[in-house]
Amino acid sequence: MFSYIRGKLTEANGNNVTIETGGIGYALTVSGNTAYKLPPLGRETLIYAYLHVREDEVGLYGFATREEKEMFLKLISISGIGPKAATGILSGMTPDQLAIAIVTADIKSIAKIKGVGKKTAERMVVELKEKLAAEDIEMFGAKAVAESAPGGVARDAVNALRTLGLTQSEAVKAVDEAMKEADTLEEVLRCALRRLNK
Repeated sequence: MFSYIRGKLTEANGNNVTIETGGIGYALTVSGNTAYKLPPLGRETLIYAYLHVREDEVGLYGFATREEKEMFLKLISISGIGPKAATGILSGMTPDQLAIAIVTADIKSIAKIKGVGKKTAERMVVELKEKLAAEDIEMFGAKAVAESAPGGVARDAVNALRTLGLTQSEAVKAVDEAMKEADTLEEVLRCALRRLNK
């Protein structure tokens, strides 16, 4: 129903903000990461939005980026994780950081997020690892992997692809092809992942 809301930021109190547009103030719940990125009160901003409707609850949730909204939608698809819990998770990690933690099965880091225990972290990895590796790692994770991987581009690109579940030979082949079109680690990863997802 809502894609985004563009308007003036009139209230900001922790995870609760109000955006005024067309004489209407929209109250949204946002993550700590989104709250941090908001402009000063009185300035115009654009917030990606999601309207959550249940029999006993209606809530409007806001996101600074499309990537954060996409990750939120994936989180609430997991049994036992509702919109408030998903917002809390996204306050503890950026979408990039969370995607990398999920595809590398870094349960320890995920479980450190406030309100997330080991069982919830394990469930997130089990339910989202394949989805993220197959569909969204280019959106969420290529930049984060690129920034965290030191050393030679080809070697580190292969290592990054191995963490996503590819065999050594599959990773080497994908990187060899990608190196014909790209030279930085991030570009090589994007190119390799694009080819693999065709």
